[in-house]
Amino acid sequence: MNKSYLKSYPDENGYFGEYGGAFLPPPLVGPMAKIEAAYKKYSRAADFVNELNYIRKHFQGRPTPIHYARNISEKCGGAHIYLKREDLNHTGAHKLNHCMGEALLAKYMGINKLIAETGAGQHGVALATAAAYFGMECEIHMGEVDIEKEHPNVVRMKLLGATVVPVSFGGRTLKEAVDSAFAAYVDSPDDTFYAIGSVVGPHPFPVMVRNFQTVVGFEAREQFIEMVGELPDHVGACVGGGCNAMGLFAGFLDDDGVKLHGVEPHGTGNELGQHAATMTYGTDGEMHGFKSIMLQDENGDPAPVHSLASGLDYPSVGPEHAFLKSIDKVEYHTASDKAALDAFYAMSRYEGIIPALESAHAVAWAMDVAKDMPGQTILLNLSGRGDKDIDYVAATFGHGEDYRL
Repeated sequence: MNKSYLKSYPDENGYFGEYGGAFLPPPLVGPMAKIEAAYKKYSRAADFVNELNYIRKHFQGRPTPIHYARNISEKCGGAHIYLKREDLNHTGAHKLNHCMGEALLAKYMGINKLIAETGAGQHGVALATAAAYFGMECEIHMGEVDIEKEHPNVVRMKLLGATVVPVSFGGRTLKEAVDSAFAAYVDSPDDTFYAIGSVVGPHPFPVMVRNFQTVVGFEAREQFIEMVGELPDHVGACVGGGCNAMGLFAGFLDDDGVKLHGVEPHGTGNELGQHAATMTYGTDGEMHGFKSIMLQDENGDPAPVHSLASGLDYPSVGPEHAFLKSIDKVEYHTASDKAALDAFYAMSRYEGIIPALESAHAVAWAMDVAKDMPGQTILLNLSGRGDKDIDYVAATFGHGEDYRL
């Protein structure tokens, strides 16, 4: 019998096909090796697994439900759209799934300080929550542009006891936040755990974060069969770094009859600096310790990016996504800022759910293609709630008074 996809990838060196690996400065080689060894030692140990399962059930409130978006489905016509409600996970997004896992691993390693980057602030809030739960220190690096856009999440991080470090160089968004956090981590890698916020970075983080997120896909597969009596025809999620998508896809990677879709931010145009559609416009490259597809300028450096959604404005993508595209296992699409904003208003007005702007990209794609899929089913990862975005949206675009489907 052939091994399942999840058992087959990555290889022992952290490669998904030709993508992945670990390209590290000498000071980080030892600390990353310790994290990999600890993950292999504890991740399948009964006490670790039991503690994580307890946290998921009694602290996070899992399993999250699946919701049939009846009103949106009827107004779009054609396909039936379903939502995996990760916005109902504690802290309001999928991020806590891997943050609790990473913090628990740090606890088992005897490390008491967590450090990370954040874009939209959801990873920062989730890690600050995990640090508070385990009684740890927490330091979050965040670009000044995102601090202004996502002010509610900045307040939440500080209330939870985290130190928020503003990043003022470069584009002052997610890529620079990663640069800043990595630089701080290099100074004290032995007593600090870098909790990377997506399926990016050097091995073992892409596989480790993916595996902590598989709870989303495993739940969704069982729930959808119970709810509808069969598997979904299509499964979709937004893709920045790509952890919410990999979490949902994990439940369906071995099902040939289920088509998988990732949705990237097309921003405001096709030129570099107007979008963050890595899979659409990018080329092979290396950054932040791994090889993947990335948006590059004429010098081969990471290009400037843009997205309405702060959590998606990253010039690369998880190496597993690059691999899945290369083997035609996942089809990648784009949604513009305008389409995502329209989906944000539509979900709010017609379903009573205010989605994160990141998640709204996946909704926008489903709303666009539904008419061409009569009678088929689409399961989306509603990866986060939009509390963090409402001030920015209202101040910049209004309350959607004139929006109609």
